[in-house]
Amino acid sequence: MPKAIWNGVVIAETTSFETVEGNVYFPLESLDKKYFEESKHTSVCGWKGTANYFNVVVDGSTNANAAWIYKNPKAAAKKIQNHVAFWRGVKVEK
Repeated sequence: MPKAIWNGVVIAETTSFETVEGNVYFPLESLDKKYFEESKHTSVCGWKGTANYFNVVVDGSTNANAAWIYKNPKAAAKKIQNHVAFWRGVKVEK
């Protein structure tokens, strides 16, 4: 069961996930929402569309833009709609 961990805290855990380009995408509902703040940052992928970001906040420490989501992906990436992936030091264990 994949888990996302940052600063020693499990911030997401799921039995249902998608893997794209080596990234594990967690369903939005699997996140422990108290550790996430919406960011204003966005980026664009040519085949997935526009990604929105979250800051991860644990014990007063903020990992800016450490999680991203495709709320309205392009058709080729529909399976990761409303799924969240991580980087910037967030450890994902399978």
